[in-house]
Order: sequence, then structure tokens, then C-alpha cells
Amino acid sequence: MPHEEFERLNREREEIGDNPFANPRNAAAGSLKMQDPKEVAKRKLDCFLYYIPHNLEGVKTHYDALKYAKELGLKISDNMAICRNMTQIMEYINDWNRGRRHLPYDIDGIVIKVNDLSLQQQLGFTTKNPRWAIAYKFKAEQVETLLESIDYQVGRTGAVTPVANLKPVQLAGTTVKRASLHNADIIAQLDVRLGDTVYVEKGGEIIPKIVGVNLHKRPPHAEPVRFIDRCPECDTLLVRKEGEAAHYCPNEDSCPPQIKGKLEHFISRKAMNIDSLGEGKIEMLYDHGLVKNVADLYDLTYKTILGLEKVIPAEEGKKEKRLSFREKTAENIIKGIKQSKNVPFPRVLYALGIRYVGETVAKKLAAYFKTIDRLIAASYEELVQVEEIGEKIAESVILFFQKPIHRDMVERLRTAGVQMELTEAQPLEPQLLQGKSFVVSGVFERHSRDEIKELIERFGGKNVSSISSKTDYVLAGANMGPAKKAKAESLGVPIISEEEFEAMISRKG
Repeated sequence: MPHEEFERLNREREEIGDNPFANPRNAAAGSLKMQDPKEVAKRKLDCFLYYIPHNLEGVKTHYDALKYAKELGLKISDNMAICRNMTQIMEYINDWNRGRRHLPYDIDGIVIKVNDLSLQQQLGFTTKNPRWAIAYKFKAEQVETLLESIDYQVGRTGAVTPVANLKPVQLAGTTVKRASLHNADIIAQLDVRLGDTVYVEKGGEIIPKIVGVNLHKRPPHAEPVRFIDRCPECDTLLVRKEGEAAHYCPNEDSCPPQIKGKLEHFISRKAMNIDSLGEGKIEMLYDHGLVKNVADLYDLTYKTILGLEKVIPAEEGKKEKRLSFREKTAENIIKGIKQSKNVPFPRVLYALGIRYVGETVAKKLAAYFKTIDRLIAASYEELVQVEEIGEKIAESVILFFQKPIHRDMVERLRTAGVQMELTEAQPLEPQLLQGKSFVVSGVFERHSRDEIKELIERFGGKNVSSISSKTDYVLAGANMGPAKKAKAESLGVPIISEEEFEAMISRKG
């Protein structure tokens, strides 16, 4: 998002009483997440194109390919340069470290690329990145300010994060008032104390963090910070497991921010995908006493939520805001909750928010146990037999379902019609790749690399990151790395194409 558009958008938001965006990057990311393309179009986002994935006849360098694209009318940066040696590269970097302040948009570094396309092809790709390109990140801007106090925030999993309240200071184009201190170990390592003058940077030019203390300005008698021992929200005694950095509030079912966090996780896109709800609406429902756990969502009716209101207190120089559930909002919420009953069991299992059970683990558990009842009844020994399920996950699953409140929640969800088993209506694909491991390398024509990996898992296979004698197949697209190819050949691992893979997972195949 260009600076000019960012400033126009913030002026517009302030005029209608909305909070301004913190910086152009957040504004651009938020714009792309909007559901209405007409609204996104109003934000006037822009882009530069920087790579042509196919060979062009007669074009032998990356620079010439981009020049040709520019002649076609595509948007290419005017600030490219060919450097012949390391000295020229460093001169270019240093020039733009100063010059970036005068650009009409933000940058946080320079990308250095091998120019010769034949060399690019030889160098190839790792699993995620080209070997022929690397980013040089500019040193983050650093400022001094006063550490006034420390708050402690509780997340969905119960993890307690200390947050520093700072004397407001300008940093990289925004006013910084708060910065994360992460955990007790970081506080001890930095030896930060209340009243200290601290050095603050923005990680990746976005997230403020404290990186040190100006000891020369430390006030006399400043005492080391003692991490709290009770939850700031529910006063439960905190716990810290051996080998973990974070302190946790164990009161997961009665601690308000944990309850709201679990509700927000449950409705998220990769879980139950109830997109008519969101963080603010969940908070309204919780504050009105209508939802205390995820099963309560399925007791909501149009009549119970219609007309609910929440007043957001006015900030300095602004009017208070009033949010309410009008007819259309209430209809959409109830409709979204009803539609979520069709979400397949693996995603329901992920949505429950069991600690350490992410998307992939939920799929593995659902495929192995088939029903929630078999999973609840599973012993530690049965759980660790499942592929990729270790001691920590097995213990977490057992502890979760040992609690009567969680078993009651599952029963209420089942009664409401939520999917608690793999049914004929939403079966897993036939496990044609069961027991087979794949390394995916290169660029594919009909699928993205993530789609290829998802298909491997869906049909029972396993993705691995590096080739070994235990690898069953290397699935190779264009621009596969030569070193990876040589290793596969030396170990006798079959190298298959996208077409051969599609034949393996087809029902005819």
C-alpha cells in the first residue's frame, strides 16, 4: 500500500470514528482479508512483479526477462540493477538503506539474485525457497524510551505473556506504546527493571520488541522484575512445565481470555469456518453470558441474539461506538452455525482446541480412530502407535478427555448434529499411499506444492523434507535441484512426475 493511499485511508477512518491503521503493511494485509472485492478495490493496493516462471525464447537473463515484461506493460520496479561483484552489491544496498526513506512505499530489504537463467536452473530450489536468490534485511531502526510498567496477557492456550508499557515513542513511522517481553527467561536475560530506559526495535519492521537496556540511565534502587505467580484474569496459581519457557494458567475452562480464545479458534476458517462470527461478535456473546464454551454456540437462536448491543468507550478525541446484532447479522450468524454441522470430523477435532493437536495431528487421529468415542477411550499405548503421535500429544489428548466438562461438551456438540465420526457423507480418500513417504521438489503445472502435499496426506502418504534410503518417492516438478536429483539417483529412490503421481491416486490407477 503506497504511503499516499495509507494516509488517505487513515484520514477517512478517523473521520468516521474508526481507529487508524498502524502501518501500510498491516493495512494491506487487512485489505486482502476483506470478503468484498469492491471494498478491497477502493483501497488502491499496488504491486511489483519480479519473476517469470517460464523460459522466454532468446531471453537468457533474469534482468532481460523483467525488461521484456515491462515492455508488455506489466508493473516492474524501476530500481533494479546489475551488479558485477560483491563491492557493487554492497554499494547498492547502502544506497537504498539511505534512499528507502524517499520511496513512496515501504521496503525492509534488498533481494539479490543470480542473473543467468541457466545458472538459476542448475542451483534449483529447496523445499520452500530458490537457491539462486537471497534477501538482505536492513538493520531495524532502534530508539530509546522509558519502561513504565508491565502487564500480563493470557492467551487461548493459557500461556501468560508479559507486555511492556512504554513511554510513547516514534519508531519506523508509528507510535510505539507497548512491546512484548515474551517470557520470564527473556526478562531475566535482558535484566529489564521498571523505570529502565530500554532500546526498542521493530522485528521485521512491524512488531516492537525490547532488545536491551541503557544501564547508564538505570534509576538507583531499581529492583529486578519478579514474574507473577497467579493468573491476572482468574487468580489461579500459574504453572511452568519442565523444559518450557512459558508460564501457564491451568484454569482453561473458567479463565475468561482462554474461553474467548477457544471460541475464536473454534469458529476460525481452518476449523469450523463460521465466518459470520468473529472476535468482536464472540466477545459480545460471551459478555452477555450466552456462550461459555463452544457447545453453547449451538443453543443460540435468532431471537436470543437479535438486538444484542455493545458500547465501545470513546478514545481521546473520538466518539463512542455502538455495535449491535441487527436482523441480517443475526440471520447470518445462525445460518453459519447451522452450516458448520457439515464440517468433517478431522476439522471438528482440530476445532476443539486440544493442546498440541494441530491440523495435521487431528487428521492422523481421525483417520486412525474413526470416531470421537474410540479416541476418548484410547489408552496412552494406543495413541503413541499412531504415526507422528508422541508422548506429549498423547498425554495432552488423555488429559483433555479426562475432564467431565470436555466430555459433556462433546456430547452436546454431537446432539446438536456436529460430525463426531468419519461418515459415508465425508469419507477420507482411499488410503492408496498408506505407508509411503514422499519428497516434493520443483514447480508443478497443475498443482501448487502445498496442494501436492495435501493430496499426499489425504491419500495416506507422508511428506518428508529430505531424501534418505527410507524415502519411497521423489515427486519432481520443473527446476528440481540437481543435488536432490543426484542423491535420489545414488540411493535408488524412484523419481516420479506430476502425471505419474496423479495416476497413483486415481481410482482407476
